[in-house]
Amino acid sequence: MDQHSKGQLIQHVFIIGAKSIGQYGGYETFVDKLIEQHQFDTGIQYHVACKANGVGSMDESMLQNLKTIKKNKDGYSSEFIYRNAHIFKISCPNIGPAVAIYYDCKALEYSIRYCKMNNVVSPIFYILTCRIGLFVKKYAQQIKSIGGKYLLNPDGHEWMRAKWSMPIKKYWKWSEKKMIGLADLIVCDSENIEKYINREYGRFNTKYIAYGADVSASTIDDIKFDEWLNKYLLKKYGYYLVVGRFVPENNYEIIMKEFMKSHTSKCLVLVTNDNGKLAKELAKKLNWKIDERIKFVGTIYDQKLIKKIRENAFAYLHGHEVGGTNPSLLEALASTKINLLLKVGFNEEVGQDAALYWSKEEGSLASLIESVECMDKFDVERLGLAAKQRIIDKYSWEFIGNEYKKLWKYISHH
Repeated sequence: MDQHSKGQLIQHVFIIGAKSIGQYGGYETFVDKLIEQHQFDTGIQYHVACKANGVGSMDESMLQNLKTIKKNKDGYSSEFIYRNAHIFKISCPNIGPAVAIYYDCKALEYSIRYCKMNNVVSPIFYILTCRIGLFVKKYAQQIKSIGGKYLLNPDGHEWMRAKWSMPIKKYWKWSEKKMIGLADLIVCDSENIEKYINREYGRFNTKYIAYGADVSASTIDDIKFDEWLNKYLLKKYGYYLVVGRFVPENNYEIIMKEFMKSHTSKCLVLVTNDNGKLAKELAKKLNWKIDERIKFVGTIYDQKLIKKIRENAFAYLHGHEVGGTNPSLLEALASTKINLLLKVGFNEEVGQDAALYWSKEEGSLASLIESVECMDKFDVERLGLAAKQRIIDKYSWEFIGNEYKKLWKYISHH
């Protein structure tokens, strides 16, 4: 740790693996919320890597109150201060899926060089997900040589995702094993992932800290929300909602098939990316286009609008079965009264008795859809309050921020 100007010790934390600050996926939101929680804490200095170009890259024009922006002499990255965190951008070549590995490696090299040039003592390097197994031994040794600690957040079961070919799945699994084996501590955002790591690798130096969610109400004006409703011919509490990537392991096929089987007069709103291949496949299999209740509305990046959409959904449908604590599930529990979740360990861990569950068995979800429409208002309110309380108790960003603060303090003393 460095000495602060007032004599206070500063813990430097380098976060590697998010593409941007708060703009795209779960890790990006996590980084944004973490630095927001600690922006006035003079004992913690964050250094966050972001992509300078390519898919998911950082666009700092989307952020407010940047303190400084500067270009490096080497020209491949720029730096700025945001919420008292030092953000540095890494430029990446166009090399397809391998760019993620390149990006993590270059961000680590930059961070290690920064520590050497600025005499940073006892830095923490927090790497998000398991991409760089091929090179992790080299970087772990370099981190150790400057007195640093290497922490890993392994995310979920990336090697199980259907989108990957068999060789890539094998690499993910092998990379996970290599990266877990060399880490000083594994931070898991799911208790089920923590159990898996201890069972699979015999590693007991793990720490569970969940992902977070925001329980405050949407502040978007009603006019904008009403425009969105009118565009898709929707009514408040007149639709079921799904938010997530359009990939097979999120079980869109079962959700759509079961919804079509149900007799509900409500709509099914799918907030998702355009996966042409899967969409064509499901259009052929299910012929869902003849069902006017099903509405694909694309991806929505306006966080205030999506929160309002969640708040006014009749129910949220969650079919994710791969990964740890899923951000879209937490956000739904924070905002939507009725949450219908696929019955798998990850989802039950989060929802507990504040949600209702369905299985992949034929008829399970269709019958649950019809039964929740017969619930009385008291039961709906009770479920909604339980869901929100679940987030406040275990998943609020304030709670998660405090858990990380305790973790950094613990690491600095061990």
